[in-house]
Amino acid sequence: MAEPRRGVDAVIFDWGGTLTPWHSIDFHSEAEALAMAAIDGHPEAHLALHAANQAVWSRAKDSQTSATIADVFAHAGLTHDEARLTAYQEFWEPHTVTDPDVRPLFEALRADGIRVGVLSNTIWPRSWHDGFFARDGVLELIDGAVYTSEVPWTKPAPQTFRAAMEAVGVDDPTRCVFVGDRPFDDIWGASQVGMRTVLVPHSDIPAEQLGHTEGEPDAVAHRLAEVEEIVRRWR
Repeated sequence: MAEPRRGVDAVIFDWGGTLTPWHSIDFHSEAEALAMAAIDGHPEAHLALHAANQAVWSRAKDSQTSATIADVFAHAGLTHDEARLTAYQEFWEPHTVTDPDVRPLFEALRADGIRVGVLSNTIWPRSWHDGFFARDGVLELIDGAVYTSEVPWTKPAPQTFRAAMEAVGVDDPTRCVFVGDRPFDDIWGASQVGMRTVLVPHSDIPAEQLGHTEGEPDAVAHRLAEVEEIVRRWR
């Protein structure tokens, strides 16, 4: 473990698999739901979208290049109607539920004067994520968030972590903690910019989503509630 440094101004969290419980996803079913928004009349739109989705996320892993839902459709050679994404949103809805530990953890961190941030690799728009957090009663406890659908990069690119720091108003990475479930995207990535890291190791990450390096976390939390005491020790 790295020797902890003094002082914490902000704790920034990954979203999927960290602030939400991990779920294994049937990506073929996801593509079928996404295909409901296609307006091209393509008889095998779901197959094209499945391949496009895999390609987009491979690009994110290998070259840290971000994408949006529109990019997935473009890669598949299809166009879509935003209003027809209902089936896709309904497919994902059960997997967007905020962990029950989140609200008390965010409240405790903010009571200690620590800013709370979110940094998520996502193709979804900010409005969707804000909606999930508002639904679960934690949106007002987040001081800043960066969604890669709005920036050119994905984790573990250092620019994403710096953007998240800027979003919460902190400029010293050694006074930031990053909490995530992925040893490559989250732990290795945040460590490269000088943040302390906490691994939440409850996700069964598919082999094709693993990166070239697994970072060594400064601490491990087997549930989110443990993050509060870890951060207090570092303060």
